[in-house]
Amino acid sequence: MTPRPIRFFHRGALVEIADAAPTRTVLEWLREDARCTGTKEGCAEGDCGACTVVVGELDAAGGVSLQPVNACIRFLPTLDGKALFTVEDVAGPDGALHPVQQALVECHGSQCGFCTPGFVMSLWACFQRHQAAGTVPTRQQLADDLSGNLCRCTGYRPILDAGRRAFELPAPPLDRIAIEVALRAMRQDPPLHYAPAGAAPAFHAPRTLAGFAALREALPQARVLAGSTDMGLWVTKQFKDLGELIHIGEVAELRRIEVQADRIVVGAAASLEAAWQALVAEWPTLRDVWLRFAALPLRVAGTMGGNVANGSPIGDSAPVLMALGATLALRRGERVRSMPLEDFYVDYMKNRLEPGEFLQAIEVPRRGGRAQAVRAYKISKRFDCDISAVCAALAIELEGERITSARLAYGGMAATVRRAARAEAALLGQRWSEATLRAAMAALAQDYTPLTDMRASAGYRLQVAQNLLRRFWLETRPHDPLPESAVNVWAREEAL
Repeated sequence: MTPRPIRFFHRGALVEIADAAPTRTVLEWLREDARCTGTKEGCAEGDCGACTVVVGELDAAGGVSLQPVNACIRFLPTLDGKALFTVEDVAGPDGALHPVQQALVECHGSQCGFCTPGFVMSLWACFQRHQAAGTVPTRQQLADDLSGNLCRCTGYRPILDAGRRAFELPAPPLDRIAIEVALRAMRQDPPLHYAPAGAAPAFHAPRTLAGFAALREALPQARVLAGSTDMGLWVTKQFKDLGELIHIGEVAELRRIEVQADRIVVGAAASLEAAWQALVAEWPTLRDVWLRFAALPLRVAGTMGGNVANGSPIGDSAPVLMALGATLALRRGERVRSMPLEDFYVDYMKNRLEPGEFLQAIEVPRRGGRAQAVRAYKISKRFDCDISAVCAALAIELEGERITSARLAYGGMAATVRRAARAEAALLGQRWSEATLRAAMAALAQDYTPLTDMRASAGYRLQVAQNLLRRFWLETRPHDPLPESAVNVWAREEAL
């Protein structure tokens, strides 16, 4: 492997970097090296959105995909072969404000201004996406796109007003052709092997699955990097030395999502946004937990495979996948083995991966013709972009009124995400009645012994877990099930 510099498209030119540390963040490079100081650092953990930038890359159709990401936890080498846009890039050559900037001025959407560049970039990405599709976002779609920009010193209304107003103003053209040409030229570069002088740990970005598998087997001590939405905090908050890194974001086979006749196969490097979209297409009742999983800049950068392999007991993917009966394809070299997700976790943040082995794909059985009821509920202190206190994913199959299959999985209730075996046993073979529900709720107290921490007390967690099971029954009971508008305040407001 021959080392080469990082190359990406920024401000109309190709940038080459050969001397930055592999874990230098995009935000550090922008502010300290490129002197593009419009992008701000607020939380340094991908939470507040002040550092939002937009990354462009070629999509499956050969066009340019523009996605907002958090520059504060994005490592610089992951920009290789891509385009970077910041708040300095959106105004016209003559200094004329872009419609999203002008709209924020007109609608009084900025106060102190520190968070405003992040709002501009999230709105700019939204604007470009809808302009390309010939659509205009609803107010709710704008709110979802802005869920990762948490500062609200002006209140929500002026910012959402600005989002709508931007689409009423003349749209300046974006030179997508120049971006495409630059991106295609960089695809001719060999895969990135980055080893800057004076920085011993190397950064590898293979482009094929076979190449990655061989590299992973040869370097079992190296860390596998996906979206850095978690690992980035190890650097910015814990100041860890990550050592040698193998980035999977350039492996096309691992980014695929295949909807087969009997299963959905989610590659380990597929983004959270794409993976959740595929699951919601099969189970529409999962839409709420999809939109509440972090925020858009984190979902387009992070991966579902990374969320599962990370093994956090409060990761929101694992309960849902466990309830759906997902299995994992684990690979070491040429060998691939299959393992049910519920068998993968050993203890807190520990799993059954062998040295040199990696998660290749998540396989989720499709519902087929089964009479299946599926729900997922997230309880957190903040509605958007927050960590779960409890996440419940509940799935049952019915024949008439009798339960023939039950899979109940909870996050935030133990050292690992795991199923509620005793509660499932209380349901299996029984009529889906209130008496059966009460038995299952009581059994949950034997299934889990939750902890008290800053997010919730043990007693609160257990009570919430039981109450979510009751809500599940209210929504899916054979007689007079409650519609979403009766149990979800947001659905009720939309209906009004």
